[in-house]
Amino acid sequence: MENKKNDKSMSIHDILPLDLIHRILLRVPIRHLARLRCVSKLWYSLISDPDFAELHFHRSPVATNAYFIIENLAMAYFVYLDDNDASQKVMSPPFKKKPSHFAVLGSCRGFILLYRDPHFLVVWNPLTGFSKRISYVHIFARHKYYVARLPYKFHLYGFGYDASQDDYLVVLAWQDKDDHYHLDYLSLRTNLWINLDAALSNLVDSYNWNPRGLFFNGTIHWVPSIFESYKDIILIFDMKERTFSSLSMPEQPVKSVCSYSILALLGGWLALYYRNYDSRKTEIWVMKEYKVHSSWTLYQIPCEVFHPLCSSSNGNIIGRGYTFLDKRGLSNSPSSLASPKIQTKKEE
Repeated sequence: MENKKNDKSMSIHDILPLDLIHRILLRVPIRHLARLRCVSKLWYSLISDPDFAELHFHRSPVATNAYFIIENLAMAYFVYLDDNDASQKVMSPPFKKKPSHFAVLGSCRGFILLYRDPHFLVVWNPLTGFSKRISYVHIFARHKYYVARLPYKFHLYGFGYDASQDDYLVVLAWQDKDDHYHLDYLSLRTNLWINLDAALSNLVDSYNWNPRGLFFNGTIHWVPSIFESYKDIILIFDMKERTFSSLSMPEQPVKSVCSYSILALLGGWLALYYRNYDSRKTEIWVMKEYKVHSSWTLYQIPCEVFHPLCSSSNGNIIGRGYTFLDKRGLSNSPSSLASPKIQTKKEE
């Protein structure tokens, strides 16, 4: 009887060494780790540790395709898409009051950059609940406009990770009342805004850009709003060097009228998609080898309005099709438990 009692009182920690538990948890998909934190105080401490989060991001053999989707400009969902499974969870954005409108500006390593008027941004990890409010009032003051709504007055914005400094950056390119362009970025590690006008490229004012930047391969990418010809370019901002460069667009086999162009990540590749009005299809260009122009590959989807989300292991493209009356926002990023290293400053 005594032996049976002792057996029942044994915990998993008595059976498995902590090092083995640690290695097992590193192999668990990110979507399940939030629940596993509730197993015990020890597991909560282990999974919540920043070092564990960083190791899991780099070593987990299972990539999680997670997407943050906005419905009707106010309701949000977190959607997981895997080859053999899919699930959806209603999420509450980190606002004290229910917003009438907010927008997704970018994503990186499981973090989402949100905009909400007036004059502030939010960096948010939906899986851990971490959030940080970012004010840009000082830029608004320099802007010299009475009304400064971010999507209309800021020409470029992006969010990315600088691995060389272990730092997350929020990047804004904007135009003042005198039509002068400016570039500012926020380092979440130091909590400081830094002006980088000297690095501005002449290309910034040469195109009508889709303002939402896409983070990929250590750089933020912006694409012209309308894809007109192969002479158009993709604008690139290097997070480490703090410099701009460009990438040639794919050459169209047949010149046709195209709609609003958007960048995406598909299977670890940079992709560009848009609606072709002539063929009434969605055309998706995928760059199979980064910065190699000849590697652009065209896919045609028989759907007029189609948003690609990810590609499966067998090469199929998974996405969403809907009517023009729908108003939705989405963002895709590898999920992560990590939190940016942030230095806060006391209010004077």
